Amino acid sequence: MPSRMIHTPSRPGTVRYLCLIYWDEHKLATLPADELNTLNAAHLDFNDELRRSGHYVEAEALHPSRISRLVRVKGGRPMITDGPFAEAKEVVAGFYLLEVRDEAEALEIAARIPSAAYATVEVRPVRQLEVEGRG
Repeated sequence: MPSRMIHTPSRPGTVRYLCLIYWDEHKLATLPADELNTLNAAHLDFNDELRRSGHYVEAEALHPSRISRLVRVKGGRPMITDGPFAEAKEVVAGFYLLEVRDEAEALEIAARIPSAAYATVEVRPVRQLEVEGRG
């Protein structure tokens, strides 16, 4: 059976939200080591809190955007270039995928993400892919 890219929440009555953490990479790279360590520990503790509350689906920190690669398909051929796509002061540095009751709960949780004190957190609902004739 082919896999589908449809992810349904594991708990009835819930929806999923993606929280994208946008950091100024220069500021992140210049945080004092003790401050970065404290922030990382706060994220790990926050992950544990979200697991206990049932809101945790996934969370990851990302490597700097300068090591990203971009894939585009032109005329059926893949074209791979070094990233990031555009010069930007803030880039996605990590994310949380949450399972929540509604947007209000997602926003409340996003405000508690430890990096929110340093960065911008975008909160976006996850949508299910729907294809006619596929259940």
